[in-house]
Amino acid sequence: MTQSSPAGGPRNPELLAVYCNDHLAASIGGIELVKRMLGEHRATDYEGPLTQLLGELREENSSLETQIRALGLPVRRYKQAALWLGEKLSRAKLNGRLLHRSPLSDLVEFEFLASAVRCKRSGFETLREVAQIEPRLDKAELDRLISQANRQYEWLTHTRREVAAKVFGGVPEAPEEAAD
Repeated sequence: MTQSSPAGGPRNPELLAVYCNDHLAASIGGIELVKRMLGEHRATDYEGPLTQLLGELREENSSLETQIRALGLPVRRYKQAALWLGEKLSRAKLNGRLLHRSPLSDLVEFEFLASAVRCKRSGFETLREVAQIEPRLDKAELDRLISQANRQYEWLTHTRREVAAKVFGGVPEAPEEAAD
C-alpha cells in the first residue's frame, strides 16, 4: 500500500527519507575515500582532478542535505557515521601485500569511485523524477548535479582504464575504440 505525504507530495515519504539518507551517508564514504586517495596521489597527474572531485563531493553532500531538509525529512547522522567508519575499516582489506600498498589498490579505488558516481547519479535522477510532483525539490540544482556526475564519471572511467593499463599492461582505450 502506498502512502502520500500530508501535502499530497510524493508517495511513501518514510521510504524517501530512508533513500535520501542512504545516499547522503554514501556520500560521506566517497568523501573519505577521495581524501585518502589524495594522500596517495600527491604530486601526480591525479592530484588536481581528485582535489576538484573532493570539493564537488562535499558540495553535493551539502546540496543533498539541503534538499532533504526542504522536504521536511529527517537527516540521519548515525548512517553517515556508519559509512565513515566503514570506509576506515575498508583500508584493512587484503590486497596481496602485507606491509605496503599494492598497485591493485589504485585500480580498485578508481573502479569503486566510478561505480559510486554512477549510483550517485541515479540517486539524483530519482530525486529529479520526484521533483516533477514535489515543488520543494530544486529541479535546476538536481539537473546540475546530474551533469556534474556525468562529467565525473567520464574522468573516472578514463582514469580507471589508465590505471588498469599501468597495473596490468595494455592501452587505456575505451572498448568501443579498441574494436575499431
